Amino acid sequence: MGEKEVNYSDRSGPQPWASATPSGAGSTPARKGPGMLVWAMMGVLGLLALAVIFVLPSVVERYELPFTPKPEVAEIAAPVSTAPATGVSPFEEAQRARARQEAQEVLASLLEKQEALEGLAVSQWAELRYQAALEAARQGDEAYRTQAFDEATRRYRAADDGLTALQGQIPKVYSDAMQQARQALQNGDAETASSKFTLALAVQPGDADAQAGLKRAQALSPVLGLLDEAEDLRAAGNLNEALSRAQQAVALDGAHAGAQTLVRDLRTQIADNAFTAVMSEGFTALQAGDSEAAIAKFEQALRMRPGSTQAEEAITQTRDQLAVAQINANRSSAEAFVTAEQWEDAVKAYDAALAIDANLVFALEGRDYAGKRLQLDRLLQSAIDQPERLSDTAVYEQAVQIYYTGRNIADAGPRLQGQLDSLENVLNRAQVPVEVTLTSDNVTEVTLYQVGVLGKFSQQVVSLKPGKYVAVGTRPGYRDVRTEFEVGFDNRSAPVTVACTEEIVAVNRR
Repeated sequence: MGEKEVNYSDRSGPQPWASATPSGAGSTPARKGPGMLVWAMMGVLGLLALAVIFVLPSVVERYELPFTPKPEVAEIAAPVSTAPATGVSPFEEAQRARARQEAQEVLASLLEKQEALEGLAVSQWAELRYQAALEAARQGDEAYRTQAFDEATRRYRAADDGLTALQGQIPKVYSDAMQQARQALQNGDAETASSKFTLALAVQPGDADAQAGLKRAQALSPVLGLLDEAEDLRAAGNLNEALSRAQQAVALDGAHAGAQTLVRDLRTQIADNAFTAVMSEGFTALQAGDSEAAIAKFEQALRMRPGSTQAEEAITQTRDQLAVAQINANRSSAEAFVTAEQWEDAVKAYDAALAIDANLVFALEGRDYAGKRLQLDRLLQSAIDQPERLSDTAVYEQAVQIYYTGRNIADAGPRLQGQLDSLENVLNRAQVPVEVTLTSDNVTEVTLYQVGVLGKFSQQVVSLKPGKYVAVGTRPGYRDVRTEFEVGFDNRSAPVTVACTEEIVAVNRR
């Protein structure tokens, strides 16, 4: 219903609180209390006053627009009647209520997005666009106050769309902040890196990458300080201390590329210096002639740096030099043994040289000559040391050949010459017969090996060349005898007796 005004200033009609005069009364009217209608109207006004005092504030609090600051002192407004204004139809009022409801629904979405964006520090990354959206919302407030609900809805929706667009920018804001933060880290800008990682955390709370990045940014200044110290120590040649500082930097920020690179470079430089020092020790030993010590150092360097061409070549070079030195030493020894006619030692020296290099011509030729001379030396010495074997014709002829082989050697040394002279004397004496007296019992059949059957005799003299001989005696019924004797080179020989004297006893004699 429309609000009905009552004009109490119009006194032309009767007043509610006026008294009535009964017919037939006197000229002085009697005063009566207010009428029932007046009391009813006063009751309604009292209820309205109570509603203004107790109900209206809560309604205002609930629907007050968020973009208009509250006045410090709120005046109690006159109660607004919910009855339709004069001339407004119920349909129009329903349309207005629906428009107001729509505005409130858009406003609720707007407020929700505002709260979410403020929790994501929107003012740090979209201040102008955020304020533009708020301004559209304030314009909606103004329209709402004038009950232009359609306009308010349009303004609210524009603000809501703006905030929605800002929400859609959050992934890009995060991505850009992370990229800028990482670039700042790389550039050594700790302040910018911290700010950008903080922003990334603001729009993506709890993000692990942003948290790790912020931690790195907070450690960047100490890391850079340690790296500067490390570089100064490195320049001063104190590599171990420099490495310690760089490792401390890596401990603070394991993802810092510069720190990792410096640790890697310092370790390489320290290893290079150690390798170079060991190689230098090896070359020093080599120059001093200590090839074994040099090889030991080069092998140590190779263990420090497996596959090192420098170390392998040094080892090869040293071994070649050592081999050459050993070959030369063996050659010198062999030549000295040849000169001294120590043929067995000469052969060993040549074999040692060939063990180092099997293709050494001097060693091959020297080994062949020394081997032949060693064989000749042994044959000559055997013939000299065992002259009694010369009684055998084959042995004698072989000794003669050996003798002439030695005589055909040019520039015979003292040893060979002495052996040839000794053998010549032995050979000459071996051809001079010596008379040997053999005795027997005249019943024993005597055979002298290398001479023949001598038969039975009591005594017989035979001429024998110096040497060893064997005489065998046989006699029926007696055990055979075997007598070995030697004819000396002194033209004398003891008598030799050959006789069977041990009778054989028959076992089954009857």
